Amino acid sequence: MSQFDSLLSGRSSVTLDQAHRLRELVADWQLLSDLSFADLILWVPIRKDIKLWPTGHVAIAHIRPTTTATVFADDVIGNEVSWGSHPSLDEALSSGEIGRNSAPEKLGDIMIKQETIPVLFDGQVIAVISRHRNADLMRSPSSLELNYREIAHNLYQMVSQGSFPYAGAGSIFEPLPRVGDGLIRLDVNGVISYASPNARSAFSRMGWKSEIENNKLGDIAEAVIKNSPDAHEEGIRTRLNGKVLRRVEIDNQGATIDLLVLPLLQGVDRVGAIVLLQNVTELRRRDRELVTKDATIREIHHRVKNNLQTVSALLRLQARRIEDPGAASALNEAVRRIASIALVHETLSSSTENSVAFDEVLTSLITHALELSPRMGELSIERKGQLGSLESRLATPLSLVVTELMHNALEHGLAEQGTKLLIDVQQYSNECVVKISDDGVGLPDGFDIATSSNLGLQIVRTLTENELKGKLTLISTDEGTVATLRFPL
Repeated sequence: MSQFDSLLSGRSSVTLDQAHRLRELVADWQLLSDLSFADLILWVPIRKDIKLWPTGHVAIAHIRPTTTATVFADDVIGNEVSWGSHPSLDEALSSGEIGRNSAPEKLGDIMIKQETIPVLFDGQVIAVISRHRNADLMRSPSSLELNYREIAHNLYQMVSQGSFPYAGAGSIFEPLPRVGDGLIRLDVNGVISYASPNARSAFSRMGWKSEIENNKLGDIAEAVIKNSPDAHEEGIRTRLNGKVLRRVEIDNQGATIDLLVLPLLQGVDRVGAIVLLQNVTELRRRDRELVTKDATIREIHHRVKNNLQTVSALLRLQARRIEDPGAASALNEAVRRIASIALVHETLSSSTENSVAFDEVLTSLITHALELSPRMGELSIERKGQLGSLESRLATPLSLVVTELMHNALEHGLAEQGTKLLIDVQQYSNECVVKISDDGVGLPDGFDIATSSNLGLQIVRTLTENELKGKLTLISTDEGTVATLRFPL
């Protein structure tokens, strides 16, 4: 249970829907804190039934501003106040009205101005926000501070009317630009009435040289992207007129700006909008580099796979021309091993990450092993479990190990008797386990993998210990042979 839920449990009559609304508020209220240069505390009434009168309030969330210094050195989450000890909280909960008339109070060495905002949801006040600001910093505000406070006042009204947080804004707000990255204020007609210095700088980098204020944001955006070869001008004015909550990204050859448009409401009327913006030029450049890098890596894997298949084909042709059965068999074994590596590179060439869906590779390895077996029509291979995705550094040696173990079982264990091969794979939190068992003749007396002259088993042991950092055991049972491979993740 989260701290948020534990504070509500047993103390409050807040319903599941109301708790979800409070979580949405807490997810978005950094904006409110930064615009009002204030610490915010979210209080819910202490009562087990909505019909009962609250006995007090408990603080379930606390946010500090990034635009000024905090007024609280210590966290207040979990603090409780009794009913009557903080009349402003009681009044906001009871009346549903914003309270601003409280006198500043001394906290340590500074005078703190407190205001209260009721949180409305479905026509009911479910919580109260207390806003705490340094009263001394409020006496001679700059133009930026005045605009921020006016915007904050409007947003707090929306909280008290139930229209903030915005309904269905989840993915649009992720990630939420910071107020300090840039802010533009629009009037009801979409004209810029104020732009912060960072906002002006962002458009300046995109090539806008004139004054930004008293122009429509949509017109400016259209002007700065018109020379971009990738410009999507259609509807840009509509998307940036401030009437609808939306996220827009504009770019040209010089810069890229991410804009979040937030309509400001007063009751049912729209009174303007704010636009949070962030210069994401460097982020998009890195994104493009990563896309290019990923495409290049996939192309390399594709070419490696093609080259391995070419080598495999050449070796296969050479094996057909050699009369010595031992030499031809050695070449065919090399072909099989190269094919196993090629399968991993084929998977990586179509993957967007540096990981391999090993279960798909295993399916191909099994099919290939059956096709090469002289007893193909008589044998069956059963699979159990899944390994999921593995890093490429593990997938390549593992594919070779599995290939060798299957081939060894088919060539020796099931050469004369037995018909069944079982492959059991499991992935745990910290290791993988692969078991390959057959119902064949079993291991010869005195067998020791460490001293075995079998080239395939030597390859398996070397890859297991050096590449997979794992352990391999081969044992005979009443039913045949079991090879168990364990390696850490």
